[in-house]
Amino acid sequence: GIYENCSDDEAHELFEIPDFIDSMMKNNWLGSKSGQGFYKKTVSDEGKKEILSLDLDTLEYRSKKKAGFPTLELTKSVDRVIDRFPILVGGKDKAADFYRKSFAAMFAYVSNRIPEITDELYKIDDAMKAGFGWEHGPFQIWDAVGLSKGLEMMEAAGYTAAQWIHDMKTSGKESFYTIKEGATYYYDIPKQEYLKKPGQDAFIILDNIRKSNAVWKNSGVVIEDLGDGILNVEFQSKMNTIGGDVLAGLNKAVDLAESGYDGLVVGNQAANFSVGANIGMIFMMAVEQEYDELNMAIKYFQDTMMRMRYSAIPTVAAPHGMTLGGGCELSMHADKVVAAAETYIGLVEFGVGVIPGGGGSKEMTLRASDTFHKNDVELNVLQEYFLAIGMAKVSTSAYEAFDLGVLQKGKDIVVVNKDRQIATAKAYARLLADQGYTKPIKRTDIKVLGKQALGMFLVGTDSMEAGKYISEHDKKIANKLAYVMAGGDLSEPTRVSEQYLLDLEREAFLSLCTERKTLERIQHMLKTGKPLRN
Repeated sequence: GIYENCSDDEAHELFEIPDFIDSMMKNNWLGSKSGQGFYKKTVSDEGKKEILSLDLDTLEYRSKKKAGFPTLELTKSVDRVIDRFPILVGGKDKAADFYRKSFAAMFAYVSNRIPEITDELYKIDDAMKAGFGWEHGPFQIWDAVGLSKGLEMMEAAGYTAAQWIHDMKTSGKESFYTIKEGATYYYDIPKQEYLKKPGQDAFIILDNIRKSNAVWKNSGVVIEDLGDGILNVEFQSKMNTIGGDVLAGLNKAVDLAESGYDGLVVGNQAANFSVGANIGMIFMMAVEQEYDELNMAIKYFQDTMMRMRYSAIPTVAAPHGMTLGGGCELSMHADKVVAAAETYIGLVEFGVGVIPGGGGSKEMTLRASDTFHKNDVELNVLQEYFLAIGMAKVSTSAYEAFDLGVLQKGKDIVVVNKDRQIATAKAYARLLADQGYTKPIKRTDIKVLGKQALGMFLVGTDSMEAGKYISEHDKKIANKLAYVMAGGDLSEPTRVSEQYLLDLEREAFLSLCTERKTLERIQHMLKTGKPLRN
């Protein structure tokens, strides 16, 4: 093992197997498959399930002790991970002590691995990100904490940094990386100067251009010039939720692009593209019974999505990570989607007691209509799209999103390297413009099946409720969705417009917002982050 074969390594002692691990192995406490490990599931005398934790000193199981650390609580209000590190090492509780010691050990260790394993510090960061899934490498974390702060932490913990760190500080350099003209430069140790990090030409790093290339911004978005006539809209809200400021930013971006640019990308490089609409705002309006204002807010959302589709310039969405609810609707209304492979996308509004209200219900009905072929059993086709919403299906990857109907074959693409996503989206926006892009004609030919589909859906939801698969409120939501996707209570299959479906969608959404159980679901999601079944 590492302990036996790395005897000269300064962190050698860290790899010695602790006594409690040996004891757990002997007792066959290997985890849930063997019945217990560090944790053990039990049932109390009252029949309540409980998870016990292993006391590493006594090797006996006890009730879990819930610890609270003010330092960790402070980080919850900070969206960007890189901005949390100074908070973690700046606190005065046990958690902050732990982070200071841990980071001090890490900073000292990585500094002393140069030149043992590489001459360039950025290669260590890249290896930790590519090989171990770190969002930021150790030298990037050190930059976030501050060079001097890192050295201070090392001194307090008894660690020693490599000599080149002290030489770097003496020369007046205070960071391992710097940004020049949108490119990342790293500190080169032999030359004691900053050199351009190689391999960036195929990437667009938004952090590097946000200040220098900003065209317009508000509290919800920053609009950046990507060059070559293409703009980008980058969300800045918490979890990239879509509220009034974001919608205003999207409309402003279309205005700017139509007046002086050739195309628009909607993309960001946060952990998630967007977790959906701002349900907190919806909840407040519904509780205050401000239904006229809520109706206007939903229509504003719908109109913005339609503007993304019917603007005079090509629009390209670049979803990644969680792309839920409104984020999914936004992607579906772009001219093209350039999705990262690890995109978890879906219309999940059922979980908060409503149906997709930003054009998602309309769009899935439209896509079902476009999928109808001669001699098809059209009800079965529509049912697949209905279930994608009704079961709040979320793709496990961008590739699966094609099967759900959220992404479209022949139009949307997937990129494996997330770092290339914005550059690829920009290239496709440019390509669409160069091919002589003209805005689409608004659809008035969407085939809806009327009573034929509505009757089938209502029978299905009755059966599901009778079988206890869904609750009474689940049935109510599903029936509202069925009414929209059937095109209403029409006597026979009919061709309708997008606006007709949007009006049905908005009416259904509003009516569900008047339901007590929907408000309970929204409130529960806001409090816990988990859906409520009621």
